Amino acid sequence: MASSTPTPVALVTGASSGIGLATALALLEKGWAVYGGARRVDRMNAISDAGGTAIELDVTDGASMTAAVDRIVGERGRIDVLVNNAGYGSYGALEDVPLDEARRQFDVNIFGLARLTQLVLPTMRQLGRGRIINISSIGAHIYEPLGSWYHATKFAVEGLSDSLRLELAPHGIDVVIVQPGPVRTEWNTISRESLLEHSGDGAYAGQAQRMYANYTRVDEGPMSASPEDVARTIVTAVTTSRPRSRYAVPFSAGLIVRLRRTLPDRVMDAILSRMA
Repeated sequence: MASSTPTPVALVTGASSGIGLATALALLEKGWAVYGGARRVDRMNAISDAGGTAIELDVTDGASMTAAVDRIVGERGRIDVLVNNAGYGSYGALEDVPLDEARRQFDVNIFGLARLTQLVLPTMRQLGRGRIINISSIGAHIYEPLGSWYHATKFAVEGLSDSLRLELAPHGIDVVIVQPGPVRTEWNTISRESLLEHSGDGAYAGQAQRMYANYTRVDEGPMSASPEDVARTIVTAVTTSRPRSRYAVPFSAGLIVRLRRTLPDRVMDAILSRMA
């Protein structure tokens, strides 16, 4: 896909830090024209310094998404790849998490992804080619106590992506899922803080505090990946001529997904409960 004439164009969401920032920079190194989108443009100076374009983008705001896509198409005439990376993890017991927060979790992780995809598809169909990269998680295949809303969004991302892959194939548009495992980013801090905010006191406090301590060790342990590790996988998914439908990263993520396919629920429940 990475033809030099014309320069291929990518839009990467959630590009102010972590996986999104690393992906934007990696694609710029490959010679792509990259638009990095996030709510805080001031946190994307590295993208501008590397020759990309930082744009304000709020995936919960329809007008913001429309303006971003219109600008890119107006300036470049095309969008070849959309990397739907924006997302966050909201944790806490189902009983404790307000429904407004649950709705926001879906707005960011699934409805924003879906709306941006709707907006870029007309230009991709016109080109007869394109690629949608949806950043999911191994959380779409496993589950955790106190993580029901987050996992629900990632299960939804994969169901949407699988249907969309078949829907768009006749138009020459690929849909690829990337499934990160533990990654060393600020995502972890946000999700852990929400865990204690919602369930640090009350009936689920003991469980929440144990999970907080355990996942801090996992996030910083040898099984976790760096944002650059995930970005390299995304670049492969973007640039290879025939991408796989799914990429798990790092190796431990693929192992966990394979275990979920083979182990009965009772065994998986015991493993995940112990981990949590």
